[in-house]
This record gives sequence, structure tokens and C-alpha cells, in this order.
Amino acid sequence: MRLRILLTAVLVAGLVVLQPLGAEARGGISTIRDPEIESIIRLFATPIFQAAGLRPSTVEIYLVNDKSINAFVAGGQKLFINTGLLMQSDSANQVIGVIAHEAGHIQGAHLARTHDAMRNATVESILAMVVGVAASVAAGKPEAIGAAMATGQEAGLRGFLRYSRTQESAADAAAMRLLDATDQSAEGLLEFLTKLEDQELLVAGRRDPYLLSHPLARDRISALQTFVAGQPRRSASSDDEEAARLHRRMVAKLVGFLEPFPVVMRRYPPEDTSFAARYARAVALYRKPDLTAALAAVNDLIREAPSDPYLYELKGQMLFENGRPAEALAPYRTAAELSSGAASIRIELARVQLALNDPALVDDALRNLQAARIVEPRNILMWNTLGEAYHRRGEETESLLARAEATLLEGRFDEAIYHANRAQQALPNGSPGWLQAADIAQQAERRRDQQRRDGG
Repeated sequence: MRLRILLTAVLVAGLVVLQPLGAEARGGISTIRDPEIESIIRLFATPIFQAAGLRPSTVEIYLVNDKSINAFVAGGQKLFINTGLLMQSDSANQVIGVIAHEAGHIQGAHLARTHDAMRNATVESILAMVVGVAASVAAGKPEAIGAAMATGQEAGLRGFLRYSRTQESAADAAAMRLLDATDQSAEGLLEFLTKLEDQELLVAGRRDPYLLSHPLARDRISALQTFVAGQPRRSASSDDEEAARLHRRMVAKLVGFLEPFPVVMRRYPPEDTSFAARYARAVALYRKPDLTAALAAVNDLIREAPSDPYLYELKGQMLFENGRPAEALAPYRTAAELSSGAASIRIELARVQLALNDPALVDDALRNLQAARIVEPRNILMWNTLGEAYHRRGEETESLLARAEATLLEGRFDEAIYHANRAQQALPNGSPGWLQAADIAQQAERRRDQQRRDGG
């Protein structure tokens, strides 16, 4: 397991933060990276995306570190889901229902029709705008929303993330079709909307953001009730056991990492001996920190599930982040093997290999990073670690290119230009590396100039 928070401003206590978002997204919102949770969401979403005629690999999924209930699509095929929504969900069916609704927005191109400028928006700029809107609402100044949207953006973004009730009803109808096509109940979506129904009467600052971006109306719930009543599978409890098990693990892991230790222990008391509860407590003990107890807890889980890659990853993380990289190497290697080389696990394994300062491990670290680069070309940690691996091998030009990519993604445009120009000077004119450096420099110059024009 590797729960990684990409910060813009706020540090979440108990989590090691190694990878900041770009400078465009300052304001206290963050995204979470975790291969296990991402794989679970992807597993839930893939049949829905396929039924919607979408290529699952082209829909980017981001987990937003925010306790409020929210999910939205933006920037073309980018789906954002708050950790609060996941932690407060009662079943896999509820999460799948929300995904189906958001897939309905993508399928209907509801944002793209009115905000074409957002199709190529970066995750950083999208989250920056979400921060601005949330701050305006929390301050009780809805009139400031337009300004928050317009800051650093195209003039046509004033309606960003605000769907009409017509679009909401259309997305509901699409969700019903998609759930039916994949032989899944729509009751989870109905339960989710019913859970939010009472909040419609609250003042804006106390509402969950989902209600602000997705206007709720009684007729929407009525339409879902009618549909669910006519479905052959009418109960959300019809979740298959595997989906239910994965949902319990996902929620337990998020609670273990994101909630204070007393909260975790109240939700998962010692007398609860289920796998999910022991998983949550193992994570909470690691964060407490009580490494001895945490390792004992995760070792018990591994004995019960010896082929589970994410348990070995969690053990590796516990050891590595407590200054024991030599002991972390074996569990990370096992995690990489059992996960068939998951990109984020390969990156962590490479970090451990480099931390050991053993020249014999550098080539293996480089291979792990090069494989991860194919899957995650926008991963800042990967580029920074790749730059270090090339440096260890004495390949300074390749190291410069990797650092240029990292600083571009971080929004440190002057540094990106500097590294790219140095790399260009050392490369044959017109070679692939020279062209890569030229592209980085051009992108950095363009984005830096835009940032200056916008007053950023």
C-alpha cells in the first residue's frame, strides 16, 4: 500500500508528503495516490465506462483528499471523487451508482458543450478552481464564485462544474441505462441521493459540494424510485461478495490513513476481528506511530493473505519511512511481483533501491522507473527519481531531461527551461532527446508567460 498525498498547501498529519502539485493549484486541496484504491475504483468503473461507449483507459480518475461528499467530471474525461464520498458510502453499489451518474455527464458531454476551454485543463488548474469556489461558498460570498472561476482562466469558465437540473436528470437517465446494461442495481444511486436530500434546505456553506454542483430535485429521486422498483435486481445488497469485500477494504484503508487514531479505534474496535477492521488498525498503528505493533498487525494479515501485493507494499512503506530501507526491499519486491509490476509500486521500489546506495541496484531501479514512465508520464515523483537514477549512472543529459519534465509538472517553469536548455546543448541537433528538451522549454515558456499575464 502506498497512500500518497499530493499537497498544494495543507499537510495532513501522519502522512509523509513527497510530491507537491504544480504551482497553479495553491489553496489547500490535494489528491491521493494509492494503487489499491485506484485499482478498486477502476474495477468498479470499467464496466460502466464500457457500457457508455468510453475507452476505460482514457478516463482519468483522481481521488481528492476532502471529507465532504463530492464527485465531478471536468477537463474532458477526468473523473474526480472525494475521499469523503468513499468513506461515507455504505456499499460498492453506491459508489458505482455515482460513477454511473458521472459517466452520464461524460457521455452527454455536458461540460464540453458549454466549456470547450476546459477540455484540456490540467488537474492542477481544475483543483485550483475548486478551491476558489469552495472558499467563496464557505465564506458566504457566492458572488465571489465568478471571480474565483475566472482567476487565471478563460472568461467562459464562470459556470464551471455547475450542471443544470436538465443535465442532472439526463445524467440520472444515463446512469439507469448503464447500471441496467451492466446488470447492477440503481438502488445505490438512489440511496446516495436520498442521503443528500435533507441537505437541500441547508445554507450553502454547510451543504456538501455535490449539491452545489449537482442540483437536486425531488422529481429526480422519484424517477429513480420508479426505475428501481421495476428492476429485476432491486436491492443494493445484491452487491456480489467480492465487490463488497473490496469496498470494505477501501473504506478501512482510507479511514486508517485519514482519520485520527481514536476515530479509527471507535469505528474499528479491537473486538471487530474482520479483515477490514484489522487492516484499518494496522494502518492507524503505523501512523500513531507504533511500528512494532503495526508490523505485527500487518504480518498477521500477510499470513492470512500471502498473495496480496498491497499488504507487502504497506509493510515496505512502514519500514522504509522509518529509516529501514534494507528491510523494506524484500516486501516491496514481493509487492511488485504480485501486482504484475504496478507502476506506483515500481516507483516506490526504485526509491528504496536508490536509498540503499548500492551501485548493483541502480540498473534495476532504472528499469522499474522506465516501465513506470510508460504508464504514468505525469508522475512528478517518478521523474525526480528517474533523474536521480540517471545521475547515479553518470548519464547527466538524461538526468537533466528528467528533471526538466519534473519541474515543468511542478509549475517551476524557469527551472524547467534551464534544465531543458542545458540538455539541448549536450544533445545532437534534431535527435529525439533534443526534440524532447525543445518541447519542454516551449511548454514551460508558454505556461510561464500565461501565468504572468494572469497575474499568477
